[in-house]
Amino acid sequence: MTMVPAEGGPTSGPTVLRMLLGAQLRRLRESGGVTREGAGWEIRASESKISRMELGRVGFKERDVADLLTLYGVTDEQEREALLKLARDANSPGWWHRYGDVLPTWFQSYLGLEAAAALIRTYEVQFVPGLLQTREYARAVVLLGHGAAGPAELDRRVALRMQRQQLLHREHPPQLWAVVDEAALRRPIGGAEVMRGQLTALIEATKSPNVRLQVIPFAAGGHAAAGGAFTILRFGDQELPDIVYIEQLTSAIYLDKRDDLDYYAVAMERLCVEAEPPERTPEILGRLLEDLYPA
Repeated sequence: MTMVPAEGGPTSGPTVLRMLLGAQLRRLRESGGVTREGAGWEIRASESKISRMELGRVGFKERDVADLLTLYGVTDEQEREALLKLARDANSPGWWHRYGDVLPTWFQSYLGLEAAAALIRTYEVQFVPGLLQTREYARAVVLLGHGAAGPAELDRRVALRMQRQQLLHREHPPQLWAVVDEAALRRPIGGAEVMRGQLTALIEATKSPNVRLQVIPFAAGGHAAAGGAFTILRFGDQELPDIVYIEQLTSAIYLDKRDDLDYYAVAMERLCVEAEPPERTPEILGRLLEDLYPA
């Protein structure tokens, strides 16, 4: 059976469509007893190109997909057309394409995954999670890394972050489960007024049914994620594995091997246990607001 995501559903988005199509082509190739080398020969490409296609890490030429389907014995017109449409949709640029002038390639991949995720679990130690930042706080964070940028560039970088947040308010939003170190909430990014607005916005965010926010207090001491921030993305389609995203200064790491996923999943579970329960978060934020940034 061909797995094609519903139009506009949680698995839409070019990055994940490539992953879905790649996984489908891999199953068809294996069930047909075709090697990657043989598949590559059929479309005048290398074995490594087939590997990258099956992992969803490159774009798809419709002609190549059609040739591979023929090689794999897919003759049903309806099935062929569904997969060819998937190839066409997978090559469509995401909304973030228009921010290419201020967006590194390695982060574009993340935005595609984030937009398609059904569950986003994230741990932050230095900043408020990007999906929960106010415009003023986001601008202060952008300034830390791009202090030499002009006003127009800063505006575009902030606009990009605000656009990202729209996924939490769409018809089928993902679940966001964020664990934030108390240090990130106490660090005075942008000054008192900015932080007052940010903490107030976080209190409001806890009222959303698709947002769960936990705080790890200083009293917890050392904890499971001492290595730094990370995000685990889970998708609505069971064909897709979870992905761990770890951002660095000039690049990012994407992990999808089972051993890595298990390690980070255990670390995230420990963080959630060591953090204060979600129902206490508004109280904790309110206390920080009153103590650090009283009106």
